[in-house]
Amino acid sequence: MANGHTYSVGHDEITERSRRWAATMEGYDGAGDDVTVAHHDSSARIGRPGVDGVSGVSREEREERLDALLAPGATRSLGAGNRAREEEPDDYRTCFERDRDRILHSSSFRRLAGKTQVFIFPDDHQRTRLTHALEVAQVAGGIARATGLNVALAEAIAIGHDCGHGPGGHASEDAFDHFIPDGFDHATWGADVSLTSLNLCRETLDGIRNHSWSRPAPATPEGEVVSWADRIAYVCHDFEDAVSAGIVTPDDLPALVRERCGTRRGQQLGAFITAMVATIRATGVIGMDAAHAEALAAFRTFNYNTIYLRDDSRHQASSVIAMLRALVEYYATHPSAMPDVASGVIGIDNSHDAVFQAVAYVAGMTDRYACRQALAVLDWPLDQLPRGIDR
Repeated sequence: MANGHTYSVGHDEITERSRRWAATMEGYDGAGDDVTVAHHDSSARIGRPGVDGVSGVSREEREERLDALLAPGATRSLGAGNRAREEEPDDYRTCFERDRDRILHSSSFRRLAGKTQVFIFPDDHQRTRLTHALEVAQVAGGIARATGLNVALAEAIAIGHDCGHGPGGHASEDAFDHFIPDGFDHATWGADVSLTSLNLCRETLDGIRNHSWSRPAPATPEGEVVSWADRIAYVCHDFEDAVSAGIVTPDDLPALVRERCGTRRGQQLGAFITAMVATIRATGVIGMDAAHAEALAAFRTFNYNTIYLRDDSRHQASSVIAMLRALVEYYATHPSAMPDVASGVIGIDNSHDAVFQAVAYVAGMTDRYACRQALAVLDWPLDQLPRGIDR
């Protein structure tokens, strides 16, 4: 009901729409060439077979053309790629395009849609871990394209760089540290656990494993671009989300940031991306000029003090840590409650295996699923569940 009026949809209206949709089921005859097309009036043609090169371009030819366009230090795409398990090359895609596609279609990537970026249970316009990864891929691809680097590799690393994150944001790393002897790092976990079944190229895994600035430098320039792109993207979009949530205002930004990068996300991204492209083109080094790097550091420090470390964030982190640790302990002592163990896909030989698999299972959960499991298997108190932002 709207403005006192009740709206209803008749059966005939639904049937007519369904009839029109069903009529497209088989497509349309493509000008008598034994070809089916998608639209009744399709006229798209790319040339004449055997005359205008309609046969297309092979992967090998594309690799050769790409090699001629890339900067001397860029990573080359060669055949099936450097993988732990040998594979036959793809007929059409380069090895890094193949990696990018595999990550996009993986369950680890899809679950990022339900994992915290900054705000747990975000509203419709706030970032999730998945939208963050896509924005990093856009930044990294833009920088790589403008500097003669391998765009497909940069995008593959960017799309996969956070697949090792657990539910509830970075607090999950503090929760899981308790159970992993060498500590839990989402970067290494993503490369060495979450994505291992995809048999990705070593260059892609290296970039994912080492995208965090606290890790050793990635082995490729594309990996280093993603390290910068990650920081550029989250500094800008986390601030935008905080502004929309009423936590900060554009006027709160340090003067240094406002003057060099602006107050809106588009201005800020443009400033940082342009600075990187100009620096790389001028010096050959994957980096940023000192003035913009100083602004980025000041921006990140501001976000830490006003967004990430505010009282509500600390309380949220404490709730996440307590809940996730309790879940890991439960599944470690009840391994048959984990689907892959119950079905025999994964075997448990000892308590160390049980703990590791429990961490892997809980780390793979989305925020909402982790909360539902805490209620279901732990009878977790409702008032102790992580909460979204209060408006």
